[in-house]
Amino acid sequence: MNIYIDFDDCISETAKYFSKLVYEMFGKDVPYEKMDFFNLQQSFKLNDDEYEKLIIKGHEPEILLDYEETPGASKTINSWIDKGYNVFIITGRPYNSYEPSRQWLDEHGLERVKLYCMDKYGREDKIIDSEHNLKLDDFYKMKFDFAVEDSPEAFKYFKHLPETKVNVFDRPWNRTAEFPGDNFRRVFDWESLGKIIP
Repeated sequence: MNIYIDFDDCISETAKYFSKLVYEMFGKDVPYEKMDFFNLQQSFKLNDDEYEKLIIKGHEPEILLDYEETPGASKTINSWIDKGYNVFIITGRPYNSYEPSRQWLDEHGLERVKLYCMDKYGREDKIIDSEHNLKLDDFYKMKFDFAVEDSPEAFKYFKHLPETKVNVFDRPWNRTAEFPGDNFRRVFDWESLGKIIP
């Protein structure tokens, strides 16, 4: 069994950290529950300069290492690996964040998980050729039985996999999203995911 998992806001509480960070940097008070858009620039009402500074700061290694784990994530993921399932964490983080992201996983007991960076949102200026950098063409050759994703902007990556059960991790920015197919369902925590994916 092959399982796709997104990183931010599926296994780490990234948006909650950004909510605090944007207040520290710009004095903008936007609580996590009021983050209605996946696009942080839109959720925080930032100009282009502010948004660029926020993204740079939020991807500094010491910041990435400080994100809290989504409760139950590592326990459930390790239970799947123990059963022989193949787990792939495919993140839209820029490739230059690979090393601290890998370190975060290792520090949270997820040393056995494969991690790939993929330019999901067109943010990379240059795609670096690396075994840890997943090109879209290569991604589309992969098959998954289950997926865990939070971003409505990433739903399109499963169009070619109508049999994949896509579990949408409940977040403020996806609560009004229209699911593109019957294979999409909302999940609220990792305990539930552990029961859905036996």
